Formats: sequence, C-alpha cells, structure tokens
Amino acid sequence: FLMQTSEMLKKICMRNLVRKYCRGLTAERKVQLQQKVVTSAVFSGKKEGYLESLSQPFLETRLKENDLNPKVLQLIRGENIKYVTPVIKYDRNGFKARERLLVLTQSSAYVVEMAKIKQKIEYSTLKGISTSNLSDGIVVIHVPEDNKQKGDVILQCEHIFETVTKLCILANKQSLVKVVKGSLRFRVGSGKEGTMVFTVGPEPQVFKDKTGQLTVV
Repeated sequence: FLMQTSEMLKKICMRNLVRKYCRGLTAERKVQLQQKVVTSAVFSGKKEGYLESLSQPFLETRLKENDLNPKVLQLIRGENIKYVTPVIKYDRNGFKARERLLVLTQSSAYVVEMAKIKQKIEYSTLKGISTSNLSDGIVVIHVPEDNKQKGDVILQCEHIFETVTKLCILANKQSLVKVVKGSLRFRVGSGKEGTMVFTVGPEPQVFKDKTGQLTVV
C-alpha cells in the first residue's frame, strides 16, 4: 500500500511540475519548442548536423521586412511576410550560383533578386522538399510541371534546419520533406530532369561535373 501511495504521489508531483513549467513558458518559447518538434520529426537520425542544431534557437527571421526592396514589397502587398533569409540559388541548367533571398509569406514562397521576383511557389501547389543526409545546406523545392513554373528550385541555405522547418510549417507539408542519400532527381523544365549527387570530400563545394551533374561535396 505504501509503495502504491508513493508511486501515486510521484506521478502527481511530476504532473504539477510539468504544468508549472508549461504555464511559465513565454509565447516565444512555445513557438520555439513547436518548431523544434517539427525539426526533430523531419531530421532526427537522418541528417548530419541535426544534434548540433538542437542548442541553436531559431530566429523569427534572418532579415526584416524593411530590408526588402520597396518594389518587392509592393508586388507581394497583402501577404503576411513570415520569414526572409539570404540563399544561394543554382541555375537549373548551367548550375551557376546566384545570390538571392527566400521570402516566405503565409501562402507562398518567393525567390527574390534585388527588386525582382524570380519565382513564386504557392504552398498549395508545392510537390515536395528534398535535402541530403549530409551536412550541406542544399534544399530542393519541387514544383508542379506547368507553364507557371520554370522548374524545381535548388537553393543553398546557411541555416538549413531553420529554413526547411519554417517552410514545411507554413506550407503545412511536413510529410513531403525527404532526406535522401547519394543523389536526387529534380525537374529542369519542359519535361527534362537533372541529377544532383551528394558526396563527402576534404572541403565543401558545389560544381557541375564532367557528366553534367550537379555535385555537392
């Protein structure tokens, strides 16, 4: 009887401690924990660098709305901007690296060059999000094959876990995130496909190899 009473008291004490902790959380801390739960579901045990990312809080955004060009703000007027981060975009054909911004609103993702919107992806049409299992910051946003889209978007992000988590939460497409090994296929446009190969080397680099594939080291 004493053992049963002791176990019951332990459970009651634990529930009270948990309740006290939850009530003491700030709204910002709750958002952090909710995002980290999604990150865990997507990346835990799958991508290198995940464990190291646990202690790094996600920022609300990497750039403020007023850091964007006024022309861009005018073009996406009416949409609530949620997250902005610098990225490197790789062309789908020659794989040339371009400095861009990734702007995530409540309903769409935008790839922005200075005062121009280079590509808009509505979350409702998003087909998938792919990353590798290695420590690179590459993410491929897969889009539908239609006249509105030029092809899948190949980006390199400094804060890969943060960026992918924000994207899949806003798009409500957590189940569409894939962590791949070795290689992945992406759509170039006009029914054509390309291949990206992931490998390990002495220093990080991204280049077009002799076979025409995009190689990520």
